[in-house]
Amino acid sequence: MNKFPSLKQLHYLVTLSETHHFGEAAKRCFVSQSTLSSGIQNLEELLDCHLVERDTKAKTLVFTSMGEQVVDRARELLACSRDLVELSRCSGDVMEGPLRVGCIPTIAPFLLCGLVQQVNILYPKLNLLLREDTTVNLLEALQHGEMDVLILALPVDIHGMSSKVVGRDGFKMVISKNQAASVTMPLHYADLPDKSVFLLEKEHCLTEHAVSACKLTSKEKINPFTATSLHTLVQMVANGLGTTFIPEMAIKHGILENQNLVVIEPPGQDAYREIGLVWRPTSSRTAVFEKLGEIVKGLL
Repeated sequence: MNKFPSLKQLHYLVTLSETHHFGEAAKRCFVSQSTLSSGIQNLEELLDCHLVERDTKAKTLVFTSMGEQVVDRARELLACSRDLVELSRCSGDVMEGPLRVGCIPTIAPFLLCGLVQQVNILYPKLNLLLREDTTVNLLEALQHGEMDVLILALPVDIHGMSSKVVGRDGFKMVISKNQAASVTMPLHYADLPDKSVFLLEKEHCLTEHAVSACKLTSKEKINPFTATSLHTLVQMVANGLGTTFIPEMAIKHGILENQNLVVIEPPGQDAYREIGLVWRPTSSRTAVFEKLGEIVKGLL
């Protein structure tokens, strides 16, 4: 009879990959260091390959190439096992218990407050545990079973996850009133000075979405400075340094209040990004995500 790795062994290995320290990994797993070390050694014997190279004198460890691959697969298996456990919980009221929700920074400040309020009213037994992070980090956390559902701007490569679009968020351009007086409307990018369009860092998918939706193809118009947040972009433009793209949801929530700025239509026709929910295909909480999506749709 074939022997298979236990979830406990896989958990030991993944935790060790996160800490790179046997003592710390054992502490996180609530076992002794010898128990964790034996568990990983047994896993290596079962798989008939070295996963971790140990240097007891230097007290260091390095994961082998195969070890890194096994860690990635182990994370996926552990995520699936958590989904399996959730399946048994869904026999009662699906809209109860903790729900780990991730959201990107260009959506979170303008949506999550209303989302929490609506959930508290409609589903008081549902406990939202929120995390704000970049798309890449959130998708990695979702794949590893650390998050249940994400609220992202689409389209984006979701690596085989399930998704549902729940609304659109238009793009507008903002410019200082002084500069607006010298620009002919409707706006054409050719009329703008070089390096006058400010964007977010590439880690924020809003930049790619805005550039694509608003048909900005002239790279010479883009300033090399990149901002870490929409608020930084607004301040750059408010000081007369150029123009930028701002989502409508941010404008509606007052990001431009008390700023000497003018909102104009970008050259791209009907420029927008899609807002959607993303989750693991193995998740048993699809009904929860559907109801959550309806709330987000209403807020949008």
